[in-house]
Amino acid sequence: MKSVAVCFVCLGNICRSPTAEAIMREQVERASLADHIVIDSAGTGDWHVGEPPDKRAQAAAQRRGYDLAPLRARQIAAEDFDRFDLLLAMDEVNLGNVRALCPPGSESKVRLLMEFAEHWDVREVADPYFGGAEGFELVLDQCENACRGVLEHLRVALGLAAA
Repeated sequence: MKSVAVCFVCLGNICRSPTAEAIMREQVERASLADHIVIDSAGTGDWHVGEPPDKRAQAAAQRRGYDLAPLRARQIAAEDFDRFDLLLAMDEVNLGNVRALCPPGSESKVRLLMEFAEHWDVREVADPYFGGAEGFELVLDQCENACRGVLEHLRVALGLAAA
């Protein structure tokens, strides 16, 4: 069976995109597809490269059973457009930032994560960085929902029936 690769992208790669990465890893494991789906995350900025995710994001994720601690921030790179089949931005600003780096012919790989969400009337994953704990819970809610949609999309790409 072939494999597919997805990269979640936010600004600093310390809140939203590592949260989405951890959620997606868990969903892929539960679906027994870890050998076929590669998952990573990155930021469009370089401020936090090498740092672990925000402690508030880690705490909120831990309460739901996700472990963000091993993850480290990195900045998106040109080779990511070759490595990944999907680059999923958390918001319009980062979508624009990723598209600005996108080589010709790879535009269809770049999308918003929330395009895959069901029953959400928003296009962006809310940035919790400057807010309180409820913002990190909202990110978890949005990412859990959207990642389910991404998983179904990847099942189709792999030629598998939905679970």
